[in-house]
Amino acid sequence: MSDTQKPTIGGFDWNELLTSDINGACDFYAGLFGWTIEDWPMDNGMTYKIAKKGDKMMAGLMAKPPMMPEGTPPFWGAYVTVEDTDATAAKAVELGATILCPPMDIPKIGRMCSIQDPQGAFVSFIAYKPCCDDDKCCE
Repeated sequence: MSDTQKPTIGGFDWNELLTSDINGACDFYAGLFGWTIEDWPMDNGMTYKIAKKGDKMMAGLMAKPPMMPEGTPPFWGAYVTVEDTDATAAKAVELGATILCPPMDIPKIGRMCSIQDPQGAFVSFIAYKPCCDDDKCCE
């Protein structure tokens, strides 16, 4: 991440598409917004796609994971940056939220969780791992 992309605690800092047609989605959004799409291989064998405009990362795109219920339509999700994913998940439940994806580690990135708020809206949050001086996230 460049200095202009450092996440802000409490800010919506990342957007991600989960879709059943990753190649079609990449072609569509690249054509619509002028994004370039780069592959980002993941430790689990899947390939995450990073949408960029110049050097700036704009969003992530990925195929819907197998754990997603059958019939779930493609959707864009938003991530809010937090200091502590587990504490935020606990606070969300205390305030009436339902955990949809429990806190989990994303290798080299951080720890994330997805919830449904008491009004029914979905949101995810993430605590990023600290990055090293060379802007590569630490292992």
